[in-house]
Amino acid sequence: MLKGIPSILTPELLKVLMEMGHGDTLVIGDGNFPAASLARDSRLVRLDGHGVPEVLDAILRLFPLDPYVEAPVSLMEVVPGDPVETPIWDEYARIVEAHEPGTKIGHIERFQFYEAAKKAYAIVATGEGALYANIILQKGVVK
Repeated sequence: MLKGIPSILTPELLKVLMEMGHGDTLVIGDGNFPAASLARDSRLVRLDGHGVPEVLDAILRLFPLDPYVEAPVSLMEVVPGDPVETPIWDEYARIVEAHEPGTKIGHIERFQFYEAAKKAYAIVATGEGALYANIILQKGVVK
């Protein structure tokens, strides 16, 4: 155990976060996200039993977002015509704002999101039950 590190961050995830460099991306996927198949060429960290908001909050305590891109946080867009509501996005916005005030959150079309996930440094698989709860973070620098 270490002081000041959220207990939800496993040794494996901490190692991944430390290995990442400026511009690398991290995906946090919901329970329906095809994390294992998309992480074939990267790293997969499993945090089953946890929701995305608690994982996002813990990660952003340590993880700087990239201030040199328009939107260092991206969400998977709802497929047109899908009658799904996404109240979890408001929770994400509150978490991001608490850690990195003024950060813009972008949206990526579903299949483009999958392609971006394939190129991510790592994918964190959660047990989040909300739909369209997937998020990509782009790492910045510690100043």
